[in-house]
Amino acid sequence: MKKTSIALAALFVAGSFAGTAMAKVPEAQVNRLGADLTPMGAEKAGNGGAIPAWTGGLTTVPSSVQGEYSADKLLPNPFKSDAIEMTIDASNMGQYEDKLTEGHKAMLSTYPSYKMPVYQTRRTCAYPEFVYEAAKNNAKVAELTGGGNGVAKGIMATPFPIANNGLEMIWNHTLRYRAFKLTREFTAAPVTRGGDYELQTVQDEAILQWSDPSKKSAEELNNVSIYYIANTVAPARSAGNVILVHETLNRALEDRRAWQYSPGTRRVRRAPNIAYDNPGTNSDGLSTSDSFDGYNGAPDRYDWTVIGKSEKYIPYNAYDTTLATYEQLIKPLHINQDLMRYELHRVWTIEANLRPGNRHVYSRRVKHLDEDSWTMTGAELYDARGELWRVQEMPIGQQYDFPLCGKGQELVYDLQAGRYLALALQNEGQPINYNADELDIDRYTPAAIRQLGVR
Repeated sequence: MKKTSIALAALFVAGSFAGTAMAKVPEAQVNRLGADLTPMGAEKAGNGGAIPAWTGGLTTVPSSVQGEYSADKLLPNPFKSDAIEMTIDASNMGQYEDKLTEGHKAMLSTYPSYKMPVYQTRRTCAYPEFVYEAAKNNAKVAELTGGGNGVAKGIMATPFPIANNGLEMIWNHTLRYRAFKLTREFTAAPVTRGGDYELQTVQDEAILQWSDPSKKSAEELNNVSIYYIANTVAPARSAGNVILVHETLNRALEDRRAWQYSPGTRRVRRAPNIAYDNPGTNSDGLSTSDSFDGYNGAPDRYDWTVIGKSEKYIPYNAYDTTLATYEQLIKPLHINQDLMRYELHRVWTIEANLRPGNRHVYSRRVKHLDEDSWTMTGAELYDARGELWRVQEMPIGQQYDFPLCGKGQELVYDLQAGRYLALALQNEGQPINYNADELDIDRYTPAAIRQLGVR
């Protein structure tokens, strides 16, 4: 895709309107939410072909899996009877070039065993009604603040469902609705070129204050959008390492606050290195701190540009990748692509270029955001020479019993090393608890994580 101006890119969804990054959305545009646009700002209509119209998404346990569904088990695949419509591989990728991201082109070209099984497109993404109401209000009142390093006045849902620029789009991803209080246990697997790996198991929990139903605006959050704890519990040599993060909402006022407890020293220390391009926790050097969840943290080291909206094959409704065992899923060079599911969806593509005078191992980052949820589904990460270094792939799935549209695994493929990181794996485990009402802000202190880290 060629770069377009921000105003031209916005024509795909929101029409052309004047104003700066701080401008409110005109009332006529706001009224499109829930009309010709979905409540989240996507085009409600289909494309007259493979992409259907959005009709509300998947909000209840479908009849196809009611006999298998259990609240204490991972969600069954509601589309297991769907047949593969085609498979894209290195031999035929040229036929679909305009519908492949640069990351997928690189994966197909680099690994002969990599393939993309394509299925019927199902626009399953959906959220509770109160999230839709919050998104519409955000369109009226939410603003970028702190030179784009924070968000003001909005609350609960996507802050900019009708986005004006790349900064608003990355904030849409960062602040998208993911429930209020949640706990989970996930696994990370840094995989060697030969396919060897050692599972890293983490128990984490979060209070996402941005989604606190008792709050009316960002100004009530004391400048903290997320309270987060991650406690590594396996393998034994890593067990007891705990991190605590207070994710600030306006980074121009205060940087992220982070602490780390090490059982080796039995001390809690401030951890300013849990940010930007420092190695990600439990990543074996295959990812950066700000690549967790696709992208997180301050956007201030980059200039963000809207490339545009286009139709792309992206990983979607890939329930089988979570239901498989680790032995079935994790293979040399990439995960077992027979378990993956790709669908044709519209995505927003934005580009981040490193600002002069700033340092980061990635000089350029290209991000692809699903239009129905503003969730990042893939990215290309370029090194200091401008060469493609790593590819991120993040399947999107609908938590239809909640309802919530979110990510499954986070995959980071290092094309130069032939290794990859499989992160946020739920396989062989329990589902995420999206109703962790027992969590309290008083728990998110340095003293509390010292107690957690005691073996």
